[in-house]
Amino acid sequence: MANTTMWRVDDVGDCAIEDPDLATQARRNCGTSELYGEAIRRGEGVASSTGGLVVETGAHTGRSPNDKFIVCNALTEPTIWWDNNLSMTPEQFGRLRQDMLTHARRMTLFAQDLYACAAPAHRLNIRVLTEYAWHSLFARHLFTPVERASGFEPQLTVLDLPSFQADPSRHGCRSSTVIAMDVSRGVVLIGGTQYAGEIKKSIFTYLNYVLPAKGVLPMHCAVNDGEGGSAVFFGLSGTGKTTLSADPTRSLIGDDEHGWDESGLFNFEGGCYAKAIRLAQHSEPDIYAACHRRGAILENVSYDHGAGRFDFDDDSKTENTRIAYPLDFISNASKTRRASHPRNIVMLTCDAFGVLPPIARLTPAQAMYHFLSGYTAKVAGTERGVKEPQATFSACFGAPFMPRRPTEYADLLREFICSSQANCWLVNTGWSGGPYGIGRRMPIAATRALLQSALDGSLAQADFRMEPSFGLCVPTSALGVDSKMLDPVQTWSSREDFNQTAKRLIGMFEANFGRFAPFVDQQVLDAQPGVVG
Repeated sequence: MANTTMWRVDDVGDCAIEDPDLATQARRNCGTSELYGEAIRRGEGVASSTGGLVVETGAHTGRSPNDKFIVCNALTEPTIWWDNNLSMTPEQFGRLRQDMLTHARRMTLFAQDLYACAAPAHRLNIRVLTEYAWHSLFARHLFTPVERASGFEPQLTVLDLPSFQADPSRHGCRSSTVIAMDVSRGVVLIGGTQYAGEIKKSIFTYLNYVLPAKGVLPMHCAVNDGEGGSAVFFGLSGTGKTTLSADPTRSLIGDDEHGWDESGLFNFEGGCYAKAIRLAQHSEPDIYAACHRRGAILENVSYDHGAGRFDFDDDSKTENTRIAYPLDFISNASKTRRASHPRNIVMLTCDAFGVLPPIARLTPAQAMYHFLSGYTAKVAGTERGVKEPQATFSACFGAPFMPRRPTEYADLLREFICSSQANCWLVNTGWSGGPYGIGRRMPIAATRALLQSALDGSLAQADFRMEPSFGLCVPTSALGVDSKMLDPVQTWSSREDFNQTAKRLIGMFEANFGRFAPFVDQQVLDAQPGVVG
């Protein structure tokens, strides 16, 4: 039973509050119903007709990557990928921490004692302190509540104060919004943003730093298990990672963050944080059902209070509408959140240029190349100023959360691929028959059919051909899929237009990979896309 008595917050990461009159109190380990009711009572959100908690995050409807900092000290200076991460001095962090605690004086915060990582050997004890009740509920959904909090010692403490405004001149940050981490002390400070995803991704970033030193590969991916063994789904936002891993015929291990060690796969989280934009019952029935359960958090989702209905197609607030819920809201979710070594690794890309095949088999070297590349494409309308497809490359399919150099993660991936003998696949969930605006979106039924054949092992036995543009090994036929679709050039009205577009995309791959070329071996260099004939 949760201890909801008041609890004194005397310090956060060795920063004691000297004045007892400024001491902050916290309601510790409130349960779901209590936090749900408190959020409504405090005006943080409203209850939907089906019991969901509808909230808005104000100006910040997504992460603020340019406001994220890591303390640079003797531990982190040689080990952080500083080309990708912003630094803060220990002194600046200390001032920020003290100022946030002073800001919280006489506040009643909400504290949750939680853990990440379903594998006991890698379990991380976390204490999350939040100004908002719904942020505490979010943390409780996304991570696993500790059954017995007595004697609990956090290894990572997160302090989240949306009303705090940082001072760039004093705290060494860029704006009034700040997400700062001191990995040496195990402290994360979040201020000036109501977006709950900062809590989740900060914990993920911390794990991405500490686990590789233990020989564990942290991954921004979904995992499911079923016929043919477990499967890993890498992919950036919008590529279908959550949608395709939520397969009613397979057990869901998790939809976003996992580790891979010598024993197999394990989920970091205890919940899901699914995109809600254009959510439809017929295409994503499990996620649709989850968002209509009591306690689910619907973030920036349009809701008609009078009619008691959600409008999942409404992107007027943001494209990044979200739903947070515990993993057990999904009927086929794994109770252990663990699986054996994967038999298949799927790398998802939404190719808005329309030149990549719907599926291709990768060698371990090609898998490492595409993992380091982390390619997808933005389409017109998803972001202000985007008028045509734009290639996006995010190393390891999650560069904003990767504190170490990408090759450290890629080396671990290739090691695990080789030892497990997993099949690797590149799957295009984007466009076919032309780029965005000319072609059409890859039918989800075709993608699901191809994935089913890949995961049950039958596709690996098919006949394959080498396509000339990207040097990919593509099946010549697949059950339930038009063979013409498997050869992208055949779906275009002009071969010349296809070749020119493919050549353009290959050039983007080459330009992006130049930063990794000095750090990989010849096999990976040879796995780069070929020359269009």
